[in-house]
Amino acid sequence: MSALKAAKVSSRHKGFVVIGADTIVVLGRQVLGKPKDPASAVAMAKALSGRVHRVITGVTVRKDAKEFTGAETTRVKFRPLRSEVISHYVESGEPMDKAGAYGIQGRGILLVDRIEGCYTNVVGLPLGLLSELLERLGVRLP
Repeated sequence: MSALKAAKVSSRHKGFVVIGADTIVVLGRQVLGKPKDPASAVAMAKALSGRVHRVITGVTVRKDAKEFTGAETTRVKFRPLRSEVISHYVESGEPMDKAGAYGIQGRGILLVDRIEGCYTNVVGLPLGLLSELLERLGVRLP
């Protein structure tokens, strides 16, 4: 998905470096995308409660026809969540546009017990991976 996003933008912006990224949340074998409505956000939070899941972000950097793609995986464990906590979080509106129905960079941090791996990956753009891919593309970072 990240490569498709980057290719689409790159086709309209020749000569520019383009970054495409896409994040999913995986619980067991189930992929949790963005919730369709508040009820699906509640269901996702209940499913994640007290459990470990993986956040996987694909990143593509592209300049014209030259392209590099990679992926980062971070393990996240949620605290056991009471129904009132889930309801209050969903009512805030924050989870509605986020994979897995939470944003670790906002109020969603209160749902998280711990992470193993890259924090910026869970936010949605793994900066370490991005810098490696940009260097491979020939972009020198300070």
